[in-house]
Amino acid sequence: MNARGMLSLNELEELVTAGDIDTVIVAFCDMQGRLTGKRISARLFVEDTAEHGAECCNYLLAVDVDMNTVDGYEISSWETGYGDMVMTPDMTTLRRIPWQPGTALVMADLSWTDGRPVRQAPRGILRSQLERLDDLGLEAVAATELEFMVFDTGFRDAWASGYRDLRPATDYNIDYAIHASTRMEPLLRDIRLGMDGAGMFCEGVKGECNLGQQEIGFRYDRALVTCDNHTIYKNGAKEIADQHGKSLTFMAKFDEREGNSCHIHISFRGQDGEAVFADDRDEFGMSTMFRSFVAGQLATLRDFTLFYAPNINSYKRFAEGSFAPTAVAWGLDNRTCALRVVGQGHAMRMENRAPGGDVNQYLAVAALVAGGLYGIENKLELTDAVEGNAYTSGADRLPTTLGEAAELLENSAIARAAFGDDVVDHYVHNARVELNAFNAAVTDWERVRGFERF
Repeated sequence: MNARGMLSLNELEELVTAGDIDTVIVAFCDMQGRLTGKRISARLFVEDTAEHGAECCNYLLAVDVDMNTVDGYEISSWETGYGDMVMTPDMTTLRRIPWQPGTALVMADLSWTDGRPVRQAPRGILRSQLERLDDLGLEAVAATELEFMVFDTGFRDAWASGYRDLRPATDYNIDYAIHASTRMEPLLRDIRLGMDGAGMFCEGVKGECNLGQQEIGFRYDRALVTCDNHTIYKNGAKEIADQHGKSLTFMAKFDEREGNSCHIHISFRGQDGEAVFADDRDEFGMSTMFRSFVAGQLATLRDFTLFYAPNINSYKRFAEGSFAPTAVAWGLDNRTCALRVVGQGHAMRMENRAPGGDVNQYLAVAALVAGGLYGIENKLELTDAVEGNAYTSGADRLPTTLGEAAELLENSAIARAAFGDDVVDHYVHNARVELNAFNAAVTDWERVRGFERF
């Protein structure tokens, strides 16, 4: 039986015939982590698109955040004519979208018109790493803890104001607070119920440290399912906020207070469900495989940071004493470390605390799998856990800028072996596009500093 909100093709056909569903969104996650695709007549979807897919322009994986065409990408350019990709529906992801009337949604995999997969597509990159796991008789389960900030100012007014003088939904630190968070409960409840109605398992919601900041948590699942759900939730939360006349942001660092994190929990299982990361004989309950997995994360964390922190703004979140990590270190239930080991038995897992709310979750989880496999395949030995304050531990540091992270990924033999030159070069170029745009911009900060006084 399908989970609540999930649909089989036969169930969709019945709903279309009854007039309950008239629109199917066929979508994928782009480089920037956005839900991208087409709204298709439900009748056409049933009769044709479900089997044959739908086309879209290949520039969708070669533009900046403003949808500007950008030179330098191998897969898409004026010289190659900006041809098509094919969105092939993954029917296991078909579901209702309760906050949009008469609407269903299905996630798609991307291929070229000759059937070859688009290797640079985020969902495809994760699939490739999961196939490596499958060859070893393993599967990954994951959960993403995505934080956001709510504003009483609507999205269009926020845009018109240049995002200045927005009114946050609360006036002070509301970490775990019930009273102040209740002001947002009509919105938060609609988000939770909407996601449950779209096939997700919403565990709950809690206030966070910044003004209007919240975290809605979802039950862990297979890694690909978690990343698909993350994409739909992030898009849906914005749509529901818009319906309430409010806005919300997942950007990593909105202001000088706490940023929005997206801690990612991950564990491997045997294909029979065996808890391969746990061993009661170990003093911390960690199996040899898990120790090598964490060692692989430490060995690749700096090289792979671009997949955890993909934007210029991401690096402003990495501040000492902020609960965002700066140290390449692991610890047992230690939130000052980039890598936090928690749980026992089947719940034994690692939390990577580097990603912010702006992360592309497919790329981040693919990097976690690749890093873990590097440690396991090379039987890396795990160093001692950091005890106490990792910020002052003397451990190596995460990259502090997007440029540094791009250079580390570009020169990483581990990354090129795991993902392929085409994937690495594509995302390094994406980072350089952002850097060039930022370096050409004149900011309000510069005007305030220099208009009169320089």
